[in-house]
Amino acid sequence: MARRLTPWRWAVLGLAALYFLTPLAASVVFTVDVPGQGVTFDAYTQILSADGFVSSLLLSLELAVATIAVVLLLMVPAVVALRLGAPRLRPVVEVVCSLPLVVPPIAFAAGIVTVLKWGPEHLSRTPLFQTFVAVQNPSFPAVLVLAYVVMALPFVYRALDAGLRAIDVRTLVEAARSCGASWPQALVRAVLPNLRGALLNAAFLTLALVLGEFTVARLLGFQPFAVWIYNVGGSQAQMSVAVSVLSLLVTWALLLALAGAGGRTRTASSRG
Repeated sequence: MARRLTPWRWAVLGLAALYFLTPLAASVVFTVDVPGQGVTFDAYTQILSADGFVSSLLLSLELAVATIAVVLLLMVPAVVALRLGAPRLRPVVEVVCSLPLVVPPIAFAAGIVTVLKWGPEHLSRTPLFQTFVAVQNPSFPAVLVLAYVVMALPFVYRALDAGLRAIDVRTLVEAARSCGASWPQALVRAVLPNLRGALLNAAFLTLALVLGEFTVARLLGFQPFAVWIYNVGGSQAQMSVAVSVLSLLVTWALLLALAGAGGRTRTASSRG
C-alpha cells in the first residue's frame, strides 16, 4: 500500500511546490528583469539605502519583541493555571482566544480608533489623558503592541496548549513543589524548559504576524515594515516586491531553523 501511494505523494508535493514557487519565481523575475536594461539587481542593492527602510524594519522588530514578551507573560501562566486548576474552563478560554479570528481587522482597527478619539475628548482633564498620548507615540506606538497581543492570542494559545498536552504538567509541578520550589520557581525551572518548542513556535508565529500586519497599522496612521512596503510600492514597485521576496525568504529560513531546533530537542529528550 505504501509503494502504491508513493507516486501520489510525489504528485501532491509537486503540485504544492508549483503552486507556491510559481508566484515567487514570477516576483523574482519582475524584480531583476528591467525592460531595455536586461537583468539587473538594482532593486536589491538599493534596499538598505532606501528612505525609511531601516527605521520601519527596526520599529517592526521592536514591536515584535514587545508583543512576544507581553503575550507570553500573559498566556504561559494562564494556560498552566488553566490546565492545573480549572480544566473545565478550557472551552471558554479557547473560545475567547479564538475571537480575534472572527473579528475582521478593519472592524478591530475601527474600534481602536473610536476609543483613541473618545479618550482625549472625555479625559482631557484627567491623568489618563497623558496615557492616551503616550500609547500613540510614533517612535514606539504601544497601542500597536496591545492590538498585536490580541491578534496573536489564537496562535499563541494553540501552540502552548499543544506543548502542554505533550508533557505531564501536574507531575512536574508537584515534583518541583515537593523539592521546596515556589510556584514561580516551579513554573520557570520545571515547566518552561519542557515547553521550549511550544514557546519557539508561539514566538515565531507572533513575529510573522507583526512583520506582516498591515491593516491595523495603516488605519491607525503608523508606518511599520508592512506599511512601508506598501508606500514604496506606489513609486518603486520593483523595490517593494524585492523587499517582500526577501522577507518571505527570511521567514522561511526562520521556520526551517525552528523546525530543525525542535527536531534536535525532541531527539535529545528521547535519547535522555
